[in-house]
Amino acid sequence: MHLARAIHFDESDQRIFFNPARTGEWAISGGFEFSNWGDGDLTGKARQAFANGWLGVETFGRVTFVAVTDIQEGELRSLEQALAQHFVSVYGAPSLEAALPVAQDELRHMIELCDDHDANTLLTVSRELTDTGVHEQFRAIKPAEAELDQFAVHSVPDE
Repeated sequence: MHLARAIHFDESDQRIFFNPARTGEWAISGGFEFSNWGDGDLTGKARQAFANGWLGVETFGRVTFVAVTDIQEGELRSLEQALAQHFVSVYGAPSLEAALPVAQDELRHMIELCDDHDANTLLTVSRELTDTGVHEQFRAIKPAEAELDQFAVHSVPDE
């Protein structure tokens, strides 16, 4: 079973998101956060989070890139509980019991997305507002298959 972890190539997420996700934390699409948004909400850093931010399930921060990796059943159960608690604390779900099936659905959606890809595949998300709500598109970037000699530099010391 696969899920995705936040990955950073540089410090740009620190500047473009109000709350950047932590490198290595589990991540989901998190498009539900924007379900009641309109054009007036799409400004500044909030616009960036909407346009291409994945949601970290530990800090609930945003990240531009995620990498597909294996997840264990126990880790998944912990994430379900954390996400359900987030729905109660932030979105006003009436109870953990009521929020848990929704959290499981969100994680299942991400697992289905990730299971279509090999480990280390990078994923990006792009969103737009449409007349019917938020439309998400996902893009996969396959891991490069590079030979060792593309990275190794061989030299002979000066004699």
